Order: sequence, then structure tokens, then C-alpha cells
Amino acid sequence: MQTSRLKLIAAVALMFGAGSAGYAEPQTTFGFGRPATNAEIAAWNIDVDRDGKGLPAGKGSVQQGREVFNAQCASCHGEKGEGGLGDRLVGGQGTLATPKPIKTVGSFWPYAPTLFDYIRRAMPLNAPQSLTNDEVYAVSAYVLNLNGLVPETATLDAKSLAEIKMPNRNGFVQDPRPDVHVKVCMTKC
Repeated sequence: MQTSRLKLIAAVALMFGAGSAGYAEPQTTFGFGRPATNAEIAAWNIDVDRDGKGLPAGKGSVQQGREVFNAQCASCHGEKGEGGLGDRLVGGQGTLATPKPIKTVGSFWPYAPTLFDYIRRAMPLNAPQSLTNDEVYAVSAYVLNLNGLVPETATLDAKSLAEIKMPNRNGFVQDPRPDVHVKVCMTKC
């Protein structure tokens, strides 16, 4: 019985490469696909930082945003951003410290430029990245207006969007755990 067990262990060890280094070398290719081209990488390199770095050229007004929102967003988020199939986008101010916080753009979102980033990258859900930069600025303006953060007459661009101070800007704290500490560069970044 002992000999059979040893033969089984030896067979398993050889099968997984334990005969050489104790483990099998990782496979570096899988025989399909190809490296991404520079153009393909550039098309996805569209992130926008919280300070507005990465915001593209363009502009959009609250009125234009209302039109785009009604055509592209209202079916999920409600006519006035009140929610439906998709998340609620409006209201909730003052509820974050309550037993039932309402997390919306107006109550929870810390930085306006990242709203642009999210809309451009992920919305509408059935056609992400289909809106033009001007349409994304406009929808951002409309959603911010619904939350009382910009006036009805606002037209947003990279500079004005980055200047908006969101109500929950200081509501997030850095994670104090030493194993997740990220050193933040504050000079020559």
C-alpha cells in the first residue's frame, strides 16, 4: 500500500513540475490574442484625476445636458435623476451620517471631475464611451444643477468643472492601516 501511495505522489509531483524546482513555470502566452497597439491603448487612456488633470477640451451647458440626459439617461436614472432602474443621482444631502444614508452625486461624490470621468467611461450603460466630450460636460452640468451645485445658466469646461467644490469633498479620509498606506507625491508629480 505504501509503495502505491509513493508512486501516486511521484506521478503528481512530475505532473506539476515538482521534479525540477518544486512547481511548474508559469505560462507566458496562451496562444491567442496580440499585443495592444498604441492607438488602442490611447483610446482607453482617458482617465480624469480628481483635480481635473486629464479633462479634455470641450464644454456643455445645463440646458444641453437636460436634452442629452432625457435622451440617454432618464430611462434608467429617472426624469430628474431620482432613480429607477439605475441609481439615484439627486438629493441625499445631510443623510450620510444617518442610519439610512442616501449616496448621490450631490451628497456623496467628492470631486466633480471624476463625475465627468465616470459618465464618459461608463455611461450610458448600453453604450459606454458613446457620448462626445461636449455631451459629457453637458450631462455633468445638468446633474450638478439638479443637485443645486451649479446654476441653471452654467456652462462647464475643464477649468470650471475642476473648480467646483463638492459638498462631501472632505468626507473621505486616508486609510490609516500601515499595510495599505500609499505614499502621495506632492512635489514634481
